[in-house]
Amino acid sequence: MSGARLEGKVALITGGSSGIGRACAIRFAQEGADIIVADLNASRGAQTVAEIQRTCNQRSMVIEVDVSNADNVEQMIDRARSEFGHIDTAVIAAGIANAQYVSGETGPAVIDQSENHLINTSLENWNRVLAVNLTGVMLSDQAVARHMIDQGIGGTIVNIASIAARVPLAGAADYCVSKAGVAMLTQVLAVELIEHNIRVNAVGPGFIETPMTAAAVENEEGKAMMLGMTPMGRLGLPSEIANAALYLACDESSYTTGQIIFPNGGMNAG
Repeated sequence: MSGARLEGKVALITGGSSGIGRACAIRFAQEGADIIVADLNASRGAQTVAEIQRTCNQRSMVIEVDVSNADNVEQMIDRARSEFGHIDTAVIAAGIANAQYVSGETGPAVIDQSENHLINTSLENWNRVLAVNLTGVMLSDQAVARHMIDQGIGGTIVNIASIAARVPLAGAADYCVSKAGVAMLTQVLAVELIEHNIRVNAVGPGFIETPMTAAAVENEEGKAMMLGMTPMGRLGLPSEIANAALYLACDESSYTTGQIIFPNGGMNAG
């Protein structure tokens, strides 16, 4: 699948080394964009870059970044500007399932574990999840938006939220709250940036086949829980989320801003 919906554009993808971020980087490259893969795991990010260069022949590079660190995020933008001149679209996909999660590695086996319930959650773990999943998105959005305003040509920002922004998951309060925050952040920023011709939207995936869900898929209880919540009876694919992000990033969605679309197999239908 290839086209030219992003021909001549430069796309920044945070969390681009694995899962949904990686799928977005490859999909956007297929549509003609040059790609900046920004991730805490630079070596894994380099694998995404190699795949893009092998299959799409698009210019691409990797930038190591901790999105929860404001200085790191500013340095990311500075380097992107130095190497590519500008950023036209950004997918802010960096995130963690829990405080112990490491990018690209296997996530928790079962979401609903009593030891992870809110009454047992430590402040340290709570702060870590929100630092990456919410503050990290805010810092990335802020830095990208400032750059786009400085460019004076507008652009698009797509945040990766989650169905957990709307559906409570026992044992994942920190994750759910962080993603609900991303949804509202998206809407507020969209209103603020309309005058600058910058559109801001979000994608709220359901359960997707990524490293973050791999252990749960392999666990009978965890897989049954996810499939039981999904009317389609299957997990989504990262490519399906990348297609949703692509729509929000390109001109096909030119009249759309401040929206969260939920590709989730029917989890919140009706």
